[in-house]
Amino acid sequence: MSTCSTVSQDLDEPIAGTAATATTWLLLEQPGPWGAKALTQSHLDPALGRALEAAAQGTGVRIALIRRPGRHADCGGPAERQVYVAHTVPGNVWMHAATITDPQPLLDLDFTALGMGDHHTFDSVLQGQPHTGDPLALVCTNGKRDRCCALLGRPLAAELAASGVDGVWEVTHLGGHRFSPTLLVLPYGYAYGRAQTHAVKEVLHSAQEGRIVVEGCRGNSAWERPGQAAELAVRRATGEAAAEALSVVLTDGAAPRWEVTVAHVDGRHWRVSVAQGTSAPPRPESCGTSVLGSPARMDVVALRELRTATALAS
Repeated sequence: MSTCSTVSQDLDEPIAGTAATATTWLLLEQPGPWGAKALTQSHLDPALGRALEAAAQGTGVRIALIRRPGRHADCGGPAERQVYVAHTVPGNVWMHAATITDPQPLLDLDFTALGMGDHHTFDSVLQGQPHTGDPLALVCTNGKRDRCCALLGRPLAAELAASGVDGVWEVTHLGGHRFSPTLLVLPYGYAYGRAQTHAVKEVLHSAQEGRIVVEGCRGNSAWERPGQAAELAVRRATGEAAAEALSVVLTDGAAPRWEVTVAHVDGRHWRVSVAQGTSAPPRPESCGTSVLGSPARMDVVALRELRTATALAS
């Protein structure tokens, strides 16, 4: 059976620079079925879902619903729901958690502050605490958005959970169905595509130790897509694996070409030229459409390390 994910893989579509963008992720446990627009098409009160979408708009916060892997018959609302919030910008990476019985107080959060990396309202409104467990592995399984997410994501989530991996959740939407199965690893915010169980275990083990696996990585959600591609290119060129070692400090230009400056915590800087191309030949970007498209791709065309004086001048 040909699907958008098999076509993408057969055509060897590049995966770097395709992650969803968000400085902060807010995750709410919601069991039961999800529609394509899960915040307003699930057993969550749709009025609350619409209000949450409006509150997060333009703040850098991305809201998603999560549920435990397995069957999704909904026998009523959960007595308790798990909530996580994670800020993914290097130098201020954190993840806090809370347990709630009513999701309505989520509207009392300061979404602008959360997007900027301030967790105080989460802690005060929801009695949140720093998350001390394993990294989270959020596997996209929302078949109502694209069948690949259900066909490939749900077995991956189930296998990870059955093998004893802690922190595995199904999530509503990470973008890029054609890279299924896709997952996001928190707190660091790196997304992965075409994920296999053994590779995910390596990714999570590395994240536990504060390291990033580049293989299969779509990018860090903290950066826009040119920055995602540039940062991964620097990791490949230098072998740098430390999770918070690199930051995108400047992006000049506009589509289809950018000059991205990537900085290391040790003071080194790199200038990375990123060009937006199109993936050929045209192909379905989703199983939900018969329209053929040419997905944008981020191609790194040049990378050079800057001398300190040059970096400071930029």
